[in-house]
Amino acid sequence: MNSADVLILGGGSGGYACALRSAELGLSVILIDKDKLGGTCLHRGCIPTKALLHAAEVADSSRESENFGVKTSFEGIDMPKVNEYRDGVVARLYKGLQGLVKSRNVTFVEGEGTLIDPQTIEVNGVKYTGKNVVLATGSYAKSIPGLEISGPIMTSDQALNLDYVPKSVIVLGGGVIGVEFASVWRSFGADVTIVEGLPHLVPNEDEAVSKALERAYRKRGINFILGTKFASATHTDSGVDITLEDGKVISAELLLVAVGRGPNTADMGFEENGVAMERGWVLVNERLATNVPGIFAVGDITPGLQLAHRGFQHGIFVAEEIAGQNPVVIADINIPKVTYCEPEVASVGMNEAEARAAFGDSVNVYEYNLGGNGKSQILGTAGFIKLVSQKDGPVVGIHMVGSRVGEQIGEAQLIVNWEAYPEDVATLIHAHPTQNEAMGEAHLALAGKPLHAHA
Repeated sequence: MNSADVLILGGGSGGYACALRSAELGLSVILIDKDKLGGTCLHRGCIPTKALLHAAEVADSSRESENFGVKTSFEGIDMPKVNEYRDGVVARLYKGLQGLVKSRNVTFVEGEGTLIDPQTIEVNGVKYTGKNVVLATGSYAKSIPGLEISGPIMTSDQALNLDYVPKSVIVLGGGVIGVEFASVWRSFGADVTIVEGLPHLVPNEDEAVSKALERAYRKRGINFILGTKFASATHTDSGVDITLEDGKVISAELLLVAVGRGPNTADMGFEENGVAMERGWVLVNERLATNVPGIFAVGDITPGLQLAHRGFQHGIFVAEEIAGQNPVVIADINIPKVTYCEPEVASVGMNEAEARAAFGDSVNVYEYNLGGNGKSQILGTAGFIKLVSQKDGPVVGIHMVGSRVGEQIGEAQLIVNWEAYPEDVATLIHAHPTQNEAMGEAHLALAGKPLHAHA
């Protein structure tokens, strides 16, 4: 089959979700990718990194077990074995995804695709046409102009494939990728220094959360330099030296460049066929349609949050849009975010600064300290849940820091997206003893009836 109702370029989170949902809705689908189904998320991003983070958690538990009355000995990290565990997780999910695509009668084409007209993509000299075309080509790990990725200077792509634990690492960038790798390497025993040009770690989060993570990282022995920009890097016999703009020089065995991801759109024929773009991003309206009729774009190539679940939701949205189901638009601000370092960071909706910019003084803020939560005390974690609401109005933002708080983001996104009032959530029952109870306690307090908290 060389023609279909939906022709998709890119088999990552956005592309394969669009393919599966389109097929479910009775549309014929051709899915094209030059690499493996699942894209960056499954093979080089979300899944393998979280497997490493779980191994890091096990390492920390082994080291700290005597605090819980359990005697163990920590002998070190066997990276080939860690990588074998990680690859096993990826392989099982990959096999399952291949089976799903096959069972939905999606035609999968392996090869590098180029858009040659608004309804046609060419792969290895073969032309495929679609009534609707969906661009879902994902992102790549960026570097800094003039900084060559080679040897001890690497991005997350190379860092994932290391078969040893480095003695020392400099992490350039204190965003999600940077703090996650810093967390893993510190748990594995490396000396870690993060360099972030902005004033805080995870600078896109609420400032109170950023400061709490910084306190936790200091306690863990993770070093960081904030508000100072990178100037240059030099290979040395023992690794790499980096120079900062203030003249300070730092040395380490490895330099991880974690300065974000760029849209993977070059040389694919998008702009040549009239698709509006800006600095590599494909521009779309709120319904993910480009300026060219019949062409949509999803996921990391569109401006906004670069999250696998955003791409996944985009893919479902476009499939339903093509099928005439008029799906509901979810703004980027109300998409949940989780950073899987230790402690975890999770948020959805407006932070305090954004809410005050939007609503002025008509804002209520409350922080519930996890010190009052029984399960958090059992786990030995510090942190808090911060609520931001309009006065006499709905909750517009929830921001969390602490071990395992990412598991609370499901209820948090429902509260924000369904515009619940603190009083609405306060009446719901949260099981005891769970960390989820902290969500209920925070809303009880904001509703004016604190139980295990001070008003």
